[in-house]
Amino acid sequence: MSDQGRLPGLWSAVKLGTMSQALIQSVESSQLKTDLPSVQVGDTVDVHVRIIEGSKERIQVYNGVVIRKHGGGLTEMVTVRRIVANEGVERVFPVHSPRIARIEVKHHGHVRRAKLYYLRERVGKKRRLRDRRRGLGHLVKAAPPEPTEDTDGAQDSTDQAAPAGAEHAGQDGNDAS
Repeated sequence: MSDQGRLPGLWSAVKLGTMSQALIQSVESSQLKTDLPSVQVGDTVDVHVRIIEGSKERIQVYNGVVIRKHGGGLTEMVTVRRIVANEGVERVFPVHSPRIARIEVKHHGHVRRAKLYYLRERVGKKRRLRDRRRGLGHLVKAAPPEPTEDTDGAQDSTDQAAPAGAEHAGQDGNDAS
């Protein structure tokens, strides 16, 4: 039996596979949400979930810490953990689901793990995560002071040329001029 008879069928299956894959990707890309914030593990988030009760629809806010992210594209999911009546409750949310109205990031937690399962054993204040921006105050530049204007609108040229601390130099009476 010759392999030449199988090759055209094999190649057509490969071409058909790439075409169906492109079709699946185009359908998935139309379902992806574009207005989502950047959610990382350790962030404290508010997930606004659409709840349908009978003919009425309402929004319920689920507040907690993201302890896990997995999947990608349309199947991306986050696991959010919160404490209710001293019991830990975890809920898995499909990020691109139409049941999710929106996701708000409240705090960015500083973590060094991809999965925060160790928070399940923590109790009380040990459960808190440090803020990611903590200790970065030296990187924030203060706004430069606004120039003060004199009554006539012109600045004195001696104020600009005088070094810092020179305004008190002549108070002790030992001025050399």
